[in-house]
Amino acid sequence: MDIRQLLLAAFEVEHREHLEAIRAALAAEGGVDWHDVFRRAHSLKGAARAVDLPPVEAVAHQLEALFERINTGQHPLDREARAATHLALDRIEAFVAAGGAAAMPDDALAALAACLDPAAPKPAAEPEPAPAPPPTPSTPVAEPAGDPSLAVLRVPAAAVEALTRASHGLWAALPSQTASAERATRLTAQLRDLRRRTELAQRPGQAGNLADATALRRALADIEAGLGALAREASDLALGSRAANLAVETAAARVREEAERLALVPAETVFGGLARMVRDLARAEGRDVEVSARGLDLPVERAMLQSLKDPVLHALRNALSHGAEPPETRRRAGKPPALSILLSVEAQGGRLLLGIHDDGRGPDLSAIEATARQRGLLAADAQPDPEALLALPFEPGFSTAGTVDALSGRGMGLSVVAEVARALHGQVRLAPRTPHGTSLILTLPLSAARRPVVVVEAGGARYALPSGAVEALTRLDPDALETVAGRPVVPVEGDDERAGSTLPVASLSALLGVPEAARESATMPALRLRGALGRCVVTVERLHDVRRLLVLPAPPFGVDPALVTGTVVLGTDTPALVLDPDGLIARLGHAGPRPSHERTKPYNPADGTMAETRRSTILVVDDSITTRTLEKSILEAAGYRVIVCVDGQEALDRLRARIEPVDCVVADVEMPRLDGFGLVEALRREEEFRRLPVVLMTSRGDEADVARGLELGADAYLTKQKFDQRELLDTIGQLL
Repeated sequence: MDIRQLLLAAFEVEHREHLEAIRAALAAEGGVDWHDVFRRAHSLKGAARAVDLPPVEAVAHQLEALFERINTGQHPLDREARAATHLALDRIEAFVAAGGAAAMPDDALAALAACLDPAAPKPAAEPEPAPAPPPTPSTPVAEPAGDPSLAVLRVPAAAVEALTRASHGLWAALPSQTASAERATRLTAQLRDLRRRTELAQRPGQAGNLADATALRRALADIEAGLGALAREASDLALGSRAANLAVETAAARVREEAERLALVPAETVFGGLARMVRDLARAEGRDVEVSARGLDLPVERAMLQSLKDPVLHALRNALSHGAEPPETRRRAGKPPALSILLSVEAQGGRLLLGIHDDGRGPDLSAIEATARQRGLLAADAQPDPEALLALPFEPGFSTAGTVDALSGRGMGLSVVAEVARALHGQVRLAPRTPHGTSLILTLPLSAARRPVVVVEAGGARYALPSGAVEALTRLDPDALETVAGRPVVPVEGDDERAGSTLPVASLSALLGVPEAARESATMPALRLRGALGRCVVTVERLHDVRRLLVLPAPPFGVDPALVTGTVVLGTDTPALVLDPDGLIARLGHAGPRPSHERTKPYNPADGTMAETRRSTILVVDDSITTRTLEKSILEAAGYRVIVCVDGQEALDRLRARIEPVDCVVADVEMPRLDGFGLVEALRREEEFRRLPVVLMTSRGDEADVARGLELGADAYLTKQKFDQRELLDTIGQLL
C-alpha cells in the first residue's frame, strides 16, 4: 500500500476543513478570530509540505504572511485583501481537486504579493484555466487515484458511537429469543408427557386398574393438573416471547435508524464547491461577487443532492448573470460594490428548501413581459400579474438577455431547474427580494428517508401525510359546516389567529377522486394542513396513527402524481401513498387562516370524551420543531391548551416567571443548555413544582436512561420509537 496515497487522501479531507473555516471566518458578521485563521493557514502549509505539494505550500505561506500582517494591524482587511484571499483559496481547492495534474495559475501568488508589497506590480488578467473537476461528492470522501479501496470515509464520531450502542443493544436482546426457544422445547416435552398419560388412562387393558371411582378421579385430577401447568407455561411463554420480540424489534429499529442516518450526507459534500465555481466564472467575466452559503451541514440523501447539483449551479449562474450591476449603480442604490449571492439549505417539516438569493437588480418584469409577447406566450391584450410573469422564465428557451455569453442568453438554465424540481415532485418559484434583488426557491419533498407521517384512511384505503405539515387534529361534523363563497369552511383558533377567520374544508376522498365510505358517526376526523401554498382542513374516514417510516419514490400509477410525494410500507407489507400537502391545498384552492371558538373540555381517557372542567395547560419542551408541532397538534386536538419551549432552560425560566398556570410538562431528554433530566431535577428541588406532573418523551429508551428519569422524579417515561398518541393522551389524562 502506497503511504503517500493515504497521506493524500487525508490531506484532501483536511485541506477542505481549513479552506471552509477560513471562508466562514471572513464571512462572519462579527470580528474575525485571526489567531484561528492564521493557525489554519499555518497548518495547511505544513500539511501540503508533508504530502509534497509545493504550489499549495507556497500559496499557504503567503496567506499566512498576509493574515499575520492583518492581525498585527500592518495591513487592513480591505476589498483587495479579501479578493486575494478568496482567489488563493479557490486556486488551492481546484489544484487539489485535480490531483495536482494541472499547474496552479500564478495569479493567486501575484495577488497576495500585491497585498504584502503595495509597490509590487498588480497581477495582469490572464485567461481562465479550464475548470478542474469538482470534489467527489461523498461524506466527505477522498479517493486517491489508482485504488478506490483507499477511500477515506469521514462520519461524525457520535454517529459511529450511536450505531455501536445500537448494535450492542441488538446483540443483548438476542439471548431472549434463545430463552423463548428453550421454554418452547420444555412446553413440547410437557405436552408429550400429558398425551402419554392420557393414552394410558384410555387403554382397555388398564380397565382393571381404574375400576374404582377413586382411581379414576385420581387419574383425571392428574391430567387436569397437567393441563393447568401446561396452560400456565404456554401463557408465560407467550408473554416472554412478546417481550423478547419487542426487545429485538426495538433494538433492530435503532440499528436501522442509525445505519440510515449514516447514509445521509451533509449538503456541503455536493454544494461545497459551487461557490468557487461561481467566483471563477465572475473573475473570467471581470465581475465582482461575494458568494456565501448557509445550512450546508444539513444531512440530505446523496441521490437527491446529486440530482440538484446542476440545477443549483444553473440558478447560481443565473443570479450572477441577471443580478450583476455596474459598481456606480450599486453605490447609488446604497449597496456594497460586490454582488452578494447566498445559497441557503434548510429543512421545514418534511420538505427541503433550497434558496439562491442575490442583492442585484431584481426581476425585470417589463423585459419578461416583452419577451413573452414576442414568443407568443402572452396574448396581445393580456394583463398578467407579477406572479404569472415570474413563472415564465422557467419556460424552455426563455431568456431576457440581449446577447449570448458564457453565463446566459440561451434560456435553458431555469428550465433545467424547473424540470428537475418536477421530477423530484417539488416546486420552484422566482420572487423579488426586499429591498433589492431576487430569490429563487426550490421546495422539494425529503424522500428516500425515514420520516414521521400521519397514517389516515380515505375511500377505504390508507394514505400518509408528512407530520410536519399537520398543524392540528380535530373532529368535524360535515353537516354543520358554514359556507362561504359556495364552499364549506371551518373557523380556526390559535394564539396568532384573527377572530372570525376560517379555512376551506374538503374530504380527502373528494380531493383524491375516490368514493367516500359511509360515515360511522356524525363527526369525522380532520387534519389542519399547512404548506407553502397556504392552509386548509381535510376530513378523513379514520385516523390511524403517527409512525416514522421509510419514504420511497412514488410509483408511476395510481393517484394523480401532483398529489403524491412517495410511498411507505405499512406493517403488513401494504404500500401506502404519501400525499403532498401543497398538492392537496392547490386542488382545494389557496387557503386563508383562522380562529373562532375555544374548547373548554379536556380529554378524558376513561371514555374518550371531554370532561366538563377547566381547560388544562400542557408545556411541551423539545428542541425539534417537528416534534413540538406534532405533540402540540395532538394535545390541542384532545382539548388541551399547549405552550412550547425549545429547551429545558427556557421551560424552567417560563415556569418560574409564572406567566400562566401549567398543569403538566411533556419534555424531551436531549436538548441544548438544560436537558430533560436536568429540568426534572431542577423542578423537584423547588417546592412549587415538586408535584407538577412531568412526562419524559424521548428517543433514549435504554433501561439506564428510563431508571434515571424515574429516579429523578419523572412521573412517566415514554419512548418515541414506540410513539402512540393514545398512550400519550392516556398518560396525561391519568396524571391530571
